[in-house]
Amino acid sequence: MSDCKALDVDIGQEHIAIQRRYDALGAVNDLLIAVWFLIGSFFFLKESLTTDGTWLFILGSAQLLIKPLIKLISLIHVGRVFKRTKK
Repeated sequence: MSDCKALDVDIGQEHIAIQRRYDALGAVNDLLIAVWFLIGSFFFLKESLTTDGTWLFILGSAQLLIKPLIKLISLIHVGRVFKRTKK
């Protein structure tokens, strides 16, 4: 736990800027997931659009994989900045 606090203190503003970028990217990803699932749900109300709705669900599901990747990349980025500032 103390390592996390040291990480936040040691790289200060740069950590905040990096984190905000990844948070914004995550928010856009979450918004798109919601849009795909909402539109896909409406498509299921009309039989002729069911296939398109299924593809939107598949797209939204695939984007759910992006969510943890964004977090992982964010942690790696902050870790590299931390190592660079320690030198």
